[in-house]
Amino acid sequence: MTAPIEIRELVQRFQQNIQDYTDQRYNETQVRVDFINPFFAALGWDIDNTRGAMESYRDVIHEDRVKVGNALKAPDYSFWVEGVRKFFVEAKKPGVNLKTDTKPAFQLRSYGWSAGMPLSILTNFEEFVVYDCRIEPKEKEDTRNAQLLYIPFTEYEARWDEITALFSRDAVRAGALEKYAEAKKALRGSVTVDRAFLKLIERWRDMLADDIAQWDKSLTPSDLNFAVQMTIDRIVFLRICEDRGIEQYGRLLAIINGGGTYARLCDLFKEADSRYNSGLFHFNEERGRSNPDTLTLRLQIGNEVLQGIIRQMYPPTPYAFDVIPIEILGNVYEQFLGKVIQVSKPQGEINGAQTKMSFAERRIEIVEKPEVRKAGGVYYTPSYIVDYIVKNTVGKLLDGKTPDEAAKLRVLDPACGSGSFLIGAYQYLLDWHRDWYVNNNPQQHKAQVIQIKEMWRLTTEERKHILTNNIYGVDIDEQAVETTKLSLLLRVLEGETNETLTAYQHHSRKRALPDLDKNIKCGNSLIGSDFYSDKRMSDIDEDMQRRINIFDWKTEFAPIMDAGGFDAVIGNPPYVDIKGLPEIEVDYIFSKYATANNRINLFATFIEQALKLVTPRNFRLSMIIPTAFLTQDSYRSLRYKILNEYTVSNIVRLPNESFGESAGKVKVDTAIFVLESKNHLNVPVDAIAYTGYTRITNIRPEFASIHIHIDQSNWLKSDNYVWYISATNADIEILHKCELQTIPLEQCAEFSLGITPYDKYKGHKPDQISQKVFHADFAKDETFKKLLAGNDVMRYRLNWNGKQWISYGIWLGAPREQRFFVQRHILVKQIIDWTTKRIWATITDEELYNTQNAFNLLARQGWNLNYLLALLNSRLMNFYHRKKFLDDFKMRFQKILIKDSKKFPIHTINFDNPIEKGKHDKIVELVEQMLDLHKQKERAVVSTRKIQIERQIEATDNQIDALVYELYGLTEAEIKIVEGK
Repeated sequence: MTAPIEIRELVQRFQQNIQDYTDQRYNETQVRVDFINPFFAALGWDIDNTRGAMESYRDVIHEDRVKVGNALKAPDYSFWVEGVRKFFVEAKKPGVNLKTDTKPAFQLRSYGWSAGMPLSILTNFEEFVVYDCRIEPKEKEDTRNAQLLYIPFTEYEARWDEITALFSRDAVRAGALEKYAEAKKALRGSVTVDRAFLKLIERWRDMLADDIAQWDKSLTPSDLNFAVQMTIDRIVFLRICEDRGIEQYGRLLAIINGGGTYARLCDLFKEADSRYNSGLFHFNEERGRSNPDTLTLRLQIGNEVLQGIIRQMYPPTPYAFDVIPIEILGNVYEQFLGKVIQVSKPQGEINGAQTKMSFAERRIEIVEKPEVRKAGGVYYTPSYIVDYIVKNTVGKLLDGKTPDEAAKLRVLDPACGSGSFLIGAYQYLLDWHRDWYVNNNPQQHKAQVIQIKEMWRLTTEERKHILTNNIYGVDIDEQAVETTKLSLLLRVLEGETNETLTAYQHHSRKRALPDLDKNIKCGNSLIGSDFYSDKRMSDIDEDMQRRINIFDWKTEFAPIMDAGGFDAVIGNPPYVDIKGLPEIEVDYIFSKYATANNRINLFATFIEQALKLVTPRNFRLSMIIPTAFLTQDSYRSLRYKILNEYTVSNIVRLPNESFGESAGKVKVDTAIFVLESKNHLNVPVDAIAYTGYTRITNIRPEFASIHIHIDQSNWLKSDNYVWYISATNADIEILHKCELQTIPLEQCAEFSLGITPYDKYKGHKPDQISQKVFHADFAKDETFKKLLAGNDVMRYRLNWNGKQWISYGIWLGAPREQRFFVQRHILVKQIIDWTTKRIWATITDEELYNTQNAFNLLARQGWNLNYLLALLNSRLMNFYHRKKFLDDFKMRFQKILIKDSKKFPIHTINFDNPIEKGKHDKIVELVEQMLDLHKQKERAVVSTRKIQIERQIEATDNQIDALVYELYGLTEAEIKIVEGK
């Protein structure tokens, strides 16, 4: 692509007047207007918002915040696509040498790294430098470190294709930056901002816990966890306010000079209480506010500990707290809250005095919470999932509303964790309200919106009102509740400055932040006060009472529940096997939740509870849950309840293993569902599904593997109420046709699992299991039998490996009935072919044994094994199995299960009908032919003969498929669907 004329003219003008432009008198503002703005306009960016986009969807935001002291200045531009910030541009005047001056590079990289940007740009037009912002910056390091591109202005024309492919608006919108960053793997050992900050606050937790516990032996673990977290939260809050210009920069840093650091810090906390009115700083009883913090101000914390913590929050550390997204802080805190402080009781006193004890004596430990350990860690919900759920709940409910109507909307996350869903919902409400006021004569809504430098924003009072009026959350973890409050309060303050807050307080006579105690509450969303109706509280120890943490929805949110319930329920409920809970909790859940059973996971109980909390008139409910919910028997009754009583409007099957930093970190596949009140319009379910393991950053139907619309009634017709995502309405009609005039396979054949060689519950010792004492590579005695490996079983053929033997007898963990291994039987390989998702089955007359890599079938009286094998291996039965029982998008270790194959529909033959009998007999003959052809191929030596046999095999296979289609009555159009044509 030839560079556009605008770029050629810019380059020519700069070249001709380079002495003037590199003169010190030519400043940064001039180079932005003269060169940088038109440069990015040529790349398709609406630099000055000439198209009048709403505030949420501006292409470019021009930053102009300048702080004092050693604070960093925000980059000059941030570039956005559909409300998502993509990269920064820092502008310098041409007189600044970007090759040698380390300060601009550190400044840009600090902001890019803190904001979680993959790439950002430093330019003075004379030079165009792209930095990898995933790499933690170090002050005064070489400007070439983390540098991805360096392009002088003299090469702009020649390299315009390269620049356009990365930074044009169209390319960025299509994901070019993410793809480029992925291709340019970050340097080994590089640390993202969330990891670095998590490591930092974890060190603070260690230091504070040790120091506080040494001086006060009376603190319980709960007290200590509260004291440490509140201290960290308050320091982080004030430091963020400094970088945002809300607090005077350097106030925290100033208190570390001299002694009495904690006392001086407490003075700042008390000032913050008088200014902000948030529960984060609440030390005294006030009207309408209860339960002040009476603990932390009386603590002792050593000067050295606090001074070290505060120093680590200022340069030369690279944190730019004004641009660290709340979502990243939420991710950090979610990881942070996965661990708690444990402290032993004091070992004694010396002469009756409380003495300072060492860390070892106190045995202060930071341990993973039991539920986190069982789950394998804590993994935050990616922001694109939050966005999708919020848009399809809160967004849909706001359609066509006015602010007065929106004020009645109540949004709940019943397992809010660190608050990511509530933050997303709150931001959506803020943007929606601002845009509504701007588009409806903003001059008439001066109490709600204010214009600052051509940008409209909601007033402080309106932001507070929306938060306290619309947003609600509950979590069983007290620390999580405090973190959610902190994140929401920081969101309230976004865009504020010291001047705007001071003016607001002077005008309103109110403190700057709301108290969220009535909105975000600590309690067990699943267990109500009736837990104690049949048991005495005194019979349950304090630790269990704290764990149970009963929560009565009708009392805690009385006005909302009295009015009918919440309008939107959103979130990511915990994935916890109910069998891992204490028996007393399990008994309660079984007694109170109709769909609970002994195989259920806690996320399903949250769904049932959420359905009790929503208003019946017009609600939206959306959660992200494991895909097991869509198909597994454990959730059959809950699926039925939903299908029978509500409307499923959306379902999204996400790419495999979407949680964690990369596929494989969290081996759980997930889906998003959206429910609404029952409607009778028969609007089909909007179903989206992704295959593979690729990470995505948004949910867009056009880039999904499947985007179809499904009649919910079809799911209700299936015997297990399975939510088929990969099955279209036409597919489902074929499945129904397959079930006509059929009986299940379990009535035609007997089933047996393969052998289980070892079982510790049958008395096998660990050394017997580890040494595989019943296995051998030859027949040691007459008890040893040929043992098949998984890969020995193929379609219509069997090839024993010749290497494995097993000693068969009652000593095995589960020997099974011997007749399944010595009589003529069908073998079905359990791991199906992952490329085609085909069933692999064959017949053998040999005495061969197998473990659970396969299962075995014997024909019942009146049924021919060849006929059954033909159906198992047919394209039609593979289609039936894949569409009805498989997760069509899972790629690893897909299995054919006995419980599913027992349900396969087997066409019954009327042997009095010569046409049907003829088809049956022909199928039996063709299967025998297939078995023989595969044996011939194994014996063939010459390649041309092998090719001939392969062609005969394919032709025979096609004949079998054609006969099966006839038996089940498929039309030509249906056959094309089955064969994917």
